Amino acid sequence: MKEHSPIKNQLKTYMLWPLVMVGFIILANIAVAVIDRRAGAAMGGFTFAGIVLTIWLLGVRRNQIMSGLVDFAVESSPLQRELLEEMSVPYLITDASGKILWTNRAFADTVREEHMHSHISSYFPELTSEYLDESTGDTEVHSEWDGRYYEIDMRPLKMDSSMALDLNLELDSKVTGDRLFAMFLFDETRALVYEQEITNQKMVAGLVYLDNYDEALESVEAVRRSLLEALIDRKITKFITGMNGIVSKLEKDKYFFVIEQRYIEELQKNRFALLEDVKTVNIGNDMAVTLSIGIGMNGESYLRNYEYARASMDMALGRGGDQAVVKDGDKIRYYGGKSQQVEKTTRVKARVKAHALRELMDTKDKILIMGHRNGDIDCLGSAIGIWRIATSFDKRARIVVNSVNSSVKPTLARFKDNPDYPEDMFLTSEQALDWADANTMLVVVDVNRPSITEAPKLLERLHTIVVLDHHRQSAEIIRNATLSYVEPYASSACEMVAEILQYIGEGIRIKPLEADAMYAGIMIDTHNFMNQTGVRTFEAAAFLRRNGADVVRVRKLFRDKPEDYRARAEAIQGMEIYHNYYAISICPAEGLESPTVVCAQAANEMLDIVGVKASFVATKVGDTVYFSARSIDELNVQVMMEKLGGGGHRTIAGAQLKDVTEEEAVNRLKSVIDDMEEKGEI
Repeated sequence: MKEHSPIKNQLKTYMLWPLVMVGFIILANIAVAVIDRRAGAAMGGFTFAGIVLTIWLLGVRRNQIMSGLVDFAVESSPLQRELLEEMSVPYLITDASGKILWTNRAFADTVREEHMHSHISSYFPELTSEYLDESTGDTEVHSEWDGRYYEIDMRPLKMDSSMALDLNLELDSKVTGDRLFAMFLFDETRALVYEQEITNQKMVAGLVYLDNYDEALESVEAVRRSLLEALIDRKITKFITGMNGIVSKLEKDKYFFVIEQRYIEELQKNRFALLEDVKTVNIGNDMAVTLSIGIGMNGESYLRNYEYARASMDMALGRGGDQAVVKDGDKIRYYGGKSQQVEKTTRVKARVKAHALRELMDTKDKILIMGHRNGDIDCLGSAIGIWRIATSFDKRARIVVNSVNSSVKPTLARFKDNPDYPEDMFLTSEQALDWADANTMLVVVDVNRPSITEAPKLLERLHTIVVLDHHRQSAEIIRNATLSYVEPYASSACEMVAEILQYIGEGIRIKPLEADAMYAGIMIDTHNFMNQTGVRTFEAAAFLRRNGADVVRVRKLFRDKPEDYRARAEAIQGMEIYHNYYAISICPAEGLESPTVVCAQAANEMLDIVGVKASFVATKVGDTVYFSARSIDELNVQVMMEKLGGGGHRTIAGAQLKDVTEEEAVNRLKSVIDDMEEKGEI
């Protein structure tokens, strides 16, 4: 036993009490003798007897008591060791490096090996020497051995000779450190199996919407329409019932289904094969049918799972349809989205949104309009269009502008230096925060991500918010919007505002300068009407032309500076064709006023090269590398940029990477391309 163990110290203290008592008796004897000598003499005999007895206890019996304690410890040590060896819970002791010093029989039966390994990490790789060295207190580790899962409760111990004596440990110079670790193994395999089975049996709520139901039916003969409906219905029903699920048709183009969570992994692995399978339905229809799937899971109730499914469907439709969105609590995953979204030929939705915007404007006296940071011409043009609508209704309107790229400055200057427009037409974000009050409405254009707006604080301060945007939605959206009009099929925000102008009220006329700005927004976002254009795009452009937009004036606004042209040419010359289809390049930023604009222009021009399906151009400004990604129709560059933390549109997207070099950013892009090709996402 230890020389100075706690029990021994307590016994020493206890054995000193007779001396203390003798001292009190002697003092009492003296006091009695002072009062009465005969009484003191009589008491003195008893005092002497007490002193003799105390000497005997401390001198003779003390050694006998301590010897008995040692004998008890020696006799109990084998018993303790036997109890540990026979304990049903696997137990072992290691040194500080993980070397196994002692195990009980249960541990030997667990590993089922005649010659056990000398280090614990041979069985449980998590328990390395480094991990043990960093462990300071009681720790739980979960690991697996031979197909079974264990919870390892680990407790550090101070090494001493008594422990070695108790467990017959040979503590020689090879033992590392001055600490030991006692480890208990608890088999949690059955609990994990039951837990997984409970998870597998959870209900998953899902929705299936046909994106282009009406358009697809109109493209087939009337006598075959019922057959087309039946074939689509059969494919959806067969797909869900194949997973032992329940499916119910809510409307002619909407379905609700319920499946167990065990099938989600298979769906994700197959990337929701129903998305592609339904496109094979063809009985003479000119337009392939596409659908969107929204799934909600791991909510605290069935109702919450359904709400997640509704949110997922809104996200899928907001991103253009033809995709599946899975909302797993706070996590959102996207699948599909390969097809070009279908433009709606009807303007009913635009008219409804225009009337809703008019009603909201009637309730407020002040209107604030803002777009995204470092605004482009589409952002400015759509903001000016909303400004004209607000002023036509005699509302005080202001546009929030902190900074714009160089290509927009000539257009902005035409408004700032014009006596036909108020001097405070444009405000900074700080001025806008001071100007806004409870009677102010905020209109957000050309962006639906709060983090990249000109003034995110306005979204928190104002309660009446309208969002008008043509970019696909991501997981980050403006959630407190009173009115949200997000249409990914639209070519630009200016196209959407041009349509709203035609429905929101009679007699609204825009000036040629405003028409120029909006026309320029459509022209730049469509790359001179070559990307993402539809019938309604040209109708919006025609409306702006009728209101005085001049193509020549617009073209002059966007002529290049010599240094911009040279930088763009250098980026194209240094282009690398990766995997035969992807044009990747780095654009120099030195000496350029707006390198991101030049970067985007270079990406647009690379699409004119034969065989190129997508182009990616990177440029570094400060500590941030900016990516511009472009495609024509075969690839969804938005999904690719989302994997780098960005986003955008199906054919126009971008991303920003901080604290990396251009070469590192390009390598990360190549890794994304490799990974997506391997998984079949491209």
